[in-house]
Amino acid sequence: MSTLQILWINTLVIFVYMTALWAVSLVLKDAGIGRSFWGLGFVVSVVVYFIFSQGYTLRKILLLVLVAIWGLRLSFYVFSQNYGRPEDPWYQAMRARWGAAFWWTGYFQVFFTQGVLMLVVSVCLVAAQNGTAADRVTAWDIVGLLVWLIGFFLVFMDDRRLTRFKHFDHNREQMTDGGLRRYLRYPNYLGEAVIWWGYFLIAVAAGGWWSFFSPILMTLLMLRTSGVISLKKRRAAPYDAAKDSVS
Repeated sequence: MSTLQILWINTLVIFVYMTALWAVSLVLKDAGIGRSFWGLGFVVSVVVYFIFSQGYTLRKILLLVLVAIWGLRLSFYVFSQNYGRPEDPWYQAMRARWGAAFWWTGYFQVFFTQGVLMLVVSVCLVAAQNGTAADRVTAWDIVGLLVWLIGFFLVFMDDRRLTRFKHFDHNREQMTDGGLRRYLRYPNYLGEAVIWWGYFLIAVAAGGWWSFFSPILMTLLMLRTSGVISLKKRRAAPYDAAKDSVS
């Protein structure tokens, strides 16, 4: 099966997935649940790619495991941080702006948009799993795995620190100056971007160099949309350690 055909299958799957999340958000009156299930959406995608791809089996398994670890951890972490909290102010403002029409405008502005981004970012995953350039482990695979491990370490350690500070009465300066943040301003967002460059390097091993736009898009999302810029806006409000997480 061609890569394009697999992408069309996953497009249908993600459409159903995001529509289901939208329906749940209407019941909960919380459009922010898409953030909690963002990582899980990539796990769904990589499973679809795994089933229909015909690339090197060991590489397919490697991608499946790495994405499952990253995606499930991210979804669980964001869900646990946001559980029991009111809807994010950003969505509240959007709800107030659109009024009674928000129930359907929110679908396109939030869930449909997230689904499209999810599909585009995930292209390097199918490129890695369906590529047949090398039916063996290559240096690209090894380097990609090492890069992924570095990124995951940055994310895991910083999220662990943020969780710890959430339960203690520390001030913002202590939180932002300790741990990895002594050396890196936003280690969790950097780690997320690095993880996706790791996936891309594994895709290169399979001949998927053309999927370079996937990690670039994820990096831009971390820098310009849901990552650093969003965090700076949130820090203008009273401090909440939970909101320093990737969400």
